[in-house]
Amino acid sequence: MDTGRDTALRKILVTGGCRSGKSRHAQALAEAVPGGRRCYIATCVPLDAEMRERVARHQADRGPGWRTVEAPLDVVAAIEANGPQCDVVLVDCLTLWISNLMGAGKEMDAVVAAAQELAACVRRSIAPLILVTNEVGAGIVPENALARAYRDTAGLVNQIVAEACERVIWTMAGIPVQIKPWTGGGA
Repeated sequence: MDTGRDTALRKILVTGGCRSGKSRHAQALAEAVPGGRRCYIATCVPLDAEMRERVARHQADRGPGWRTVEAPLDVVAAIEANGPQCDVVLVDCLTLWISNLMGAGKEMDAVVAAAQELAACVRRSIAPLILVTNEVGAGIVPENALARAYRDTAGLVNQIVAEACERVIWTMAGIPVQIKPWTGGGA
């Protein structure tokens, strides 16, 4: 089925370390998609003044051409409810989503199952999707069990979602590097 959408930009995962430029690059990719119906699915729950300031800065950077949907726990429902009416959907970010799920009492198996549901949603989505995540496994082994469980869960979730995406881009020092190139086929 031809949706009239840019098939070279269908399902992209943008990853990298903290402050690597991944959100900025993902937003630029989304803004390059023809059409003005852009949806930003936010997973952040701003619990303190500093985080509220970050959220406000991101909203100002996006400008008024974006519809923001807050989905700290149910990203799949947010994509399915908003994707059909959008030219592009940007989900930022999966690592906060994982943190929210774990904070709600979900164990690794349940988070991985949620990631598998997300991967299925990515594969069936008609709307172009751009998902942002942090690569948290490139550092040292954390000293406590909760941090290790989070790191391990994030690594598994990233693998599951990356497999479902047609392209994966790693950002480092503000430079995007394509690590899974689009080949013109489906995911």
